[in-house]
Amino acid sequence: MPHSPAVAVGVSGGVDSAVALLRLRDAGQPVRAVFMKNWDEDDADGICPAARDLADARAVCARLGVPLATVNFSYEYWERVFETYLEEHRRGRTPNPDVLCNQEVKFRAFLEHARDLGAQRLATGHYARVARRGGRHVLLRARDEDKDQTYFLHGLDQAQLAAAEFPLGELEKSRVRRIAREAGLAVHDKKDSTGICFIGERDHARFLARFLAPSPGPMEDPGGRRVGEHRGLHFYTIGQRQGLGLGGRRGGSGAPWYVSDKDVARNVLRVVQGRDHPRLWSPALVTGAPHWIAGAAPALPLACEARIRHRQAPQRCRVTGRAGGGLEVRFARAQWAVTPGQCLVLYHGEECLGGAVIEAPWR
Repeated sequence: MPHSPAVAVGVSGGVDSAVALLRLRDAGQPVRAVFMKNWDEDDADGICPAARDLADARAVCARLGVPLATVNFSYEYWERVFETYLEEHRRGRTPNPDVLCNQEVKFRAFLEHARDLGAQRLATGHYARVARRGGRHVLLRARDEDKDQTYFLHGLDQAQLAAAEFPLGELEKSRVRRIAREAGLAVHDKKDSTGICFIGERDHARFLARFLAPSPGPMEDPGGRRVGEHRGLHFYTIGQRQGLGLGGRRGGSGAPWYVSDKDVARNVLRVVQGRDHPRLWSPALVTGAPHWIAGAAPALPLACEARIRHRQAPQRCRVTGRAGGGLEVRFARAQWAVTPGQCLVLYHGEECLGGAVIEAPWR
C-alpha cells in the first residue's frame, strides 16, 4: 500500500484545531503540526495572545505525541492583509480581514510552507466541508449551522479547496469539546476567539488609533442637524450603537442612537434614533467584482441565498450583474445595517458559491 502524503495541520492553541489534529492522527494519516505566528506586536497593548496560544499548542501536541513546528508569516500578513484592512478603514468602510487572511495567508502562504515540509494537504479547525461534484471542488456549509465558517472561506479557489481538509465539518461544537475533554486536552473548555484574525481580542478603537490618526467631524441626524461630534469615521461601523456619546435630546424620541451611514466627502457621521429607523434597512445592495469558487460565474440573473454577516441565516435574493463587473443583489426581505467593506457571501442550498465586497446599500 503506498504511503499517504502528510497533512499539515494548523494548530492555533484552541480546541478546534486540537481536535482536528487528534482526528487526523487517529485516522492513521501522517500529520505535521504547525503553529503560525502572524503578528509581531503582541506586547503593544500589554496583550500576548500569541505566546499564550503557542504554549497551549505545545501542550496539545505533547499530549498527542505529535511534534510541533512554528512559522512566522508576519510580513505576509502585513503586506497581503493588514495594509488592505487599514486602507479600507481610511475610506470609511468596515473591512473583514479574516476573509483575506484565509485566502492569502492560511491557504496560500501556509499551504506553500506545508508543501516545503513535505505535506500535500492542509487541515484547519474551520467548521466547513469540502466535496467533489461534477468534476470540481465545492465548499459546503458545516453541519453545525451556528458554527459554520464558510462566510470566511468564500474567497478560496479550486486549487486551495483541492488541498484543504476540514475535519470538524460534520461535528457539532459540543461534540468537539467532548472529544477534547475525553482525550485529556486542557484546551477543551478554552474560550473561542472572537478577535481579529491573528491579532486577538483587543479594544478595536484603541488598536486602530495606533495606525490611523483621529479625524473629528460632526454627527448629523437625518435632517442634517448636528447632534454630536465623532472621532473619525474609521472608528465607527454601520449599525453601531455603543460609544456614540449621544444621550437624550430635547424633542427626541428617547430611543437609542445608531450609525446609519457615512458621508466621507464631508467627514460626517449620520445617526438615527431607533433600531427600526428606515435608514438602517435596505432592500438591495451593490458589490464590487465577485469571486466565484467554481472558477467561472453562474448564469445570471441567479436566484439564491446570501449572508451579509457571519452567522446570519441565509436570506433569499436575486443576483444580477452590473456595469463594471460588480453585482446587484435584491433581497426578498429588507436587510438591516448593510455595511460597505463587509462581504456578501452567496449560497445555493448547502453550497457556498463565492462572494464579493459590499460597495453600498440601496434604499
